[in-house]
Amino acid sequence: MSRHSHAVGTRSCVALGLALALSAASAQQGLAVDPAAPAKTDAPSAAAAAAAIGERLGGDAGRPAFGQTAFAMPAPNLDARQLRDFAFGNRLFNTNWVQAGSSTASFDGLGPLFNRVSCSGCHVRDGRGRPPELGEPMESMLIRISKPGRDNHGGILPHPVYGDQIQDRAIPGVKPEAKVVLTWDEVGGRYADGEAYSLRKPKIELRDPAYGKLGKDLLMSPRVAQGMVGLGLFEAIPEATMLAMADPDDTNGDGISGRVNKVYDVSAQGMAIGRFGWKANQPSIRQQVAGAAAGDIGITNRVSPHDACMPPQKACRTAPHGGEPEMSDEFLAKLVLYSRTLAVPNRRNVDDPQVQRGEALFMQGGCASCHTPRVVTGEHELAQVAHQVIHPFTDLLLHDMGEGLADGRPDFDADGREWRTSPLWGLGLIHTVNGHDLLLHDGRARGAAEAILWHGGEAAAAQKKFVEMPKADREALLAFLNSL
Repeated sequence: MSRHSHAVGTRSCVALGLALALSAASAQQGLAVDPAAPAKTDAPSAAAAAAAIGERLGGDAGRPAFGQTAFAMPAPNLDARQLRDFAFGNRLFNTNWVQAGSSTASFDGLGPLFNRVSCSGCHVRDGRGRPPELGEPMESMLIRISKPGRDNHGGILPHPVYGDQIQDRAIPGVKPEAKVVLTWDEVGGRYADGEAYSLRKPKIELRDPAYGKLGKDLLMSPRVAQGMVGLGLFEAIPEATMLAMADPDDTNGDGISGRVNKVYDVSAQGMAIGRFGWKANQPSIRQQVAGAAAGDIGITNRVSPHDACMPPQKACRTAPHGGEPEMSDEFLAKLVLYSRTLAVPNRRNVDDPQVQRGEALFMQGGCASCHTPRVVTGEHELAQVAHQVIHPFTDLLLHDMGEGLADGRPDFDADGREWRTSPLWGLGLIHTVNGHDLLLHDGRARGAAEAILWHGGEAAAAQKKFVEMPKADREALLAFLNSL
């Protein structure tokens, strides 16, 4: 099957699901949730944890989901109007933008520099990206860059010629910034029972820079596209809850010192708590979507009104544009609604004894200290994500993950060793949706076991427990993660 026909088939499946959801909107019923429930509880026993988590990871914004469209379905508690807006947002998310001056004026303005032509080009089926195979171009991964120092708001200092990411594609008449070549180094190790494993670490080379030297002090960080489900629920977690989960000075002495990232909110013109991105460097879905539209596709909008053309890139700066801004406020709002309301898939195999054993090991091993199993959302302008008991397995906080995962590239308050705790819901469906099991910020981990083995820093004690587990316990823990 060609890539085009495969994409059309996927979109048709999503469209059918949306049609069914629209017809059923009036019949949706929600379960009452106590908004005063505590946001953080003591680690439960295995039986209590299983009862508390169950199948519904996303509260009323979750649903049973299977197959390649498992990440692409709307939250079941949307009303009919919201479902229509979701369907339009889905169309925008999958639309290929074209160069300015084309006949499709509503969707022109691509580039001049860009990484992909659509949102779904990176977030395939609303899922997770991967690094390229040897010889492939980057399709759902990009390279963040910066120089040492901070900008006026405390964020990264862009490269004076190449900005804050390498755009490896461009419209005719404009040169792509560079060619990215990715290779791997393998490092071996053994579990305590003698079983061997191998880990791989990426090596990034930027070849043929088109606008001059990159400099020896260039900071680089490869990033794969993150999954899209449950984002509105993250936005609805109260700041007070995040601050209560934080322990920047490790006052309780457990070795875990998660902290919030304070980032610049463009719309509020002030500092805010970061929630989104690999280093929690975005405060809202609106700013995340707007920044990706401008940086990854070259589509300007009210929040990010400038193309990624740096002063020395003259052909880029003089190229035709698709209006000022190129994306209307209406389109941006629909994309934000879509991104907020993608349903969290329910768990699977919750009654399997091996899965239940793995869940107990997850709690006992200290994994839940960062991958928080239970959070309660608060007030939000979108009622469907407000006051929900959710099980995202993240605290959205920054943690020191050790030198092995360090990228050496600070981002606001996040230093070069810190990363936001990745949510685990949907983990077991990545292979079904995206055809791979590649995890961590750069896709180096070939499955959950390798991801755990890369944990260091604050997570070193939990990683050590995993290494020392008997094989049957390791397999049980992985079975639990696969149920999420």
